[in-house]
Amino acid sequence: MTLHSEIAAVTDRVIANSRDSRAAYLALIEREREGGVDRPMLGCANLAHGYAGTDEDRDFMRPAKNMNVGIVTAYNDMLSAHATYYRYPEQMKVWAREAGITAQVAGGVPAMCDGVTQGYPGMELSLFSRDTIALSTAIALSHGMFEGAALLGICDKIVPGLLMGALRFGHLPMVMVPGGPMRSGLANKDKAAVRERYAEGKATREELLDAEIAAYHGKGTCTFYGTANSNQMMMEAMGLHVPGAAFANPGTKLRQELTRAAVHRLAEIGWDGDDYRPLGRCVDEKAIVNAAIVLLATGGSTNHLIHLPAIARCAGIVLDWEDFDRLSKTVPLLARVYPNGAADVNMFEDAGGPSFVIRELLKAGLLHGDVMTVAKDGMAAYGRKAEIEAEALVWREHGERSGDDAIVRTVDAPFSPEGGFRILQGNLGRACIKVSAVERDRWTIEAPARVFSDQAQVQEAFKAGELDRDVVVVVRHQGPRANGMPELHKLTPPLGVLQNRGFRVALVTDGRMSGASGKVPCAIHLSPEALGGGPIGKVRDGDIVRLDAEAGVLTVLVDPAEWDARELAPAPTPAEGTGRELFALMRHGASEAEAGASAMLAMAGF
Repeated sequence: MTLHSEIAAVTDRVIANSRDSRAAYLALIEREREGGVDRPMLGCANLAHGYAGTDEDRDFMRPAKNMNVGIVTAYNDMLSAHATYYRYPEQMKVWAREAGITAQVAGGVPAMCDGVTQGYPGMELSLFSRDTIALSTAIALSHGMFEGAALLGICDKIVPGLLMGALRFGHLPMVMVPGGPMRSGLANKDKAAVRERYAEGKATREELLDAEIAAYHGKGTCTFYGTANSNQMMMEAMGLHVPGAAFANPGTKLRQELTRAAVHRLAEIGWDGDDYRPLGRCVDEKAIVNAAIVLLATGGSTNHLIHLPAIARCAGIVLDWEDFDRLSKTVPLLARVYPNGAADVNMFEDAGGPSFVIRELLKAGLLHGDVMTVAKDGMAAYGRKAEIEAEALVWREHGERSGDDAIVRTVDAPFSPEGGFRILQGNLGRACIKVSAVERDRWTIEAPARVFSDQAQVQEAFKAGELDRDVVVVVRHQGPRANGMPELHKLTPPLGVLQNRGFRVALVTDGRMSGASGKVPCAIHLSPEALGGGPIGKVRDGDIVRLDAEAGVLTVLVDPAEWDARELAPAPTPAEGTGRELFALMRHGASEAEAGASAMLAMAGF
């Protein structure tokens, strides 16, 4: 199928904007391949230290021609999605021996759970945990002991962080190894209903806790289509998984065989073979555009409007919100998964899942098929369903229709002819909005502002009945430089309740909203942020704010002369405690959201 002209045009724009930086990146990984630190050049004492921790593999590792894979793991048993990785390294070492290679745990990276920290001080460390993960990945791979890597991570900041660090070692072949979602518990819609009842004082804390435990009940990722599961969709479209690895449940034969296949595939794509596939070549402009396309086609998390540009910049690629906006007007919405629908990711997988979506997009010329992937058969392999047959891993072609067209649809009968993202611009700056779960009659909101400096103030005003009216809730000083840009997840229930009461409600913030945000229109990632002199700092209670997702407008209806004369609201004193003061350097050096909201990238000149 011929590539759609607008997909081609956006890709050409990305290539043109990235020309110099991508060339510099490719030169870097070529230098690292030819003259960087690797095992043949290490001294004997250095090698002895690297081999000392292993027993049965030591003699096989000594000849430098025998491939050694570094495992970078985000295991911990506090985070349900990453608890699944507990036994992975020892299993992977066995599977490595089957393939004639060896494997070592190169290092661990932190993996915090936004579900635990939402609404509390720890959430202000969340975004910068991504940079910390990237730096930790670089430390793990810095030893020169590895000819390839397996990256074990799944959740919100972990996958972007792993990739950001790993791409600086882009001369090595690498495979992303997910762990899969937990099995379905309490339906996401029912969980959200209990949250809203609790926000109104109609449910007790015990009832809420029972509902939350019934929803988040076991090992694996959460089952809604938030940032973590959007990660997995994008990794499939970038060709960095073994095909079909995204949503196989933990503890199943299919999950085990997909992980085994990942280790075996690393043995086949090493740099001494005839199928060398380095990460830095796999992650090119077309792969980055593919990730953006599937994110839009499935109504994925808005967090990736920060994460994907940051990943791209680590590979010398410049992606911005204009690219997302243009793609969104071209790419149809093919999936409805909570919060963009009633289904969870297990139902999505059963109905066809990522492979059905990818098959449909390829068929319509809406996805690049000519990208280097870790799979031997290229992107076409990601359009087939992974299954176990006679104890063996196989991939099957999909039928013409999905298993449930209320969840996944063909490209000729989409839920919407467009994706779910828009840029908003005006005298407040530049923001983005996810509209795939917002009813069309809510795409335009014009109402008086009520201004806050944190989400706790919003909750207090809600409980006091002060927001029972048409209102645009403005929450400022939530950007990366102010407090680390926490997700404002605690605002979802009260804003949802206000909308249910019939009021016309919207949120405007320089912070982030959860990947699970949905039905309330939210203008987020507003740039420049308040602390950087952004005009959101000029908004006053009662100002009329117009949010128009149809026209792409976000503006305050104030006389221009008065607006220009207004002073910015003073910034709050930086908070201390919970380690937040340790991240002051990252806050002070952070870039704007559209450039990835990263201090690490800004300091490195990306």
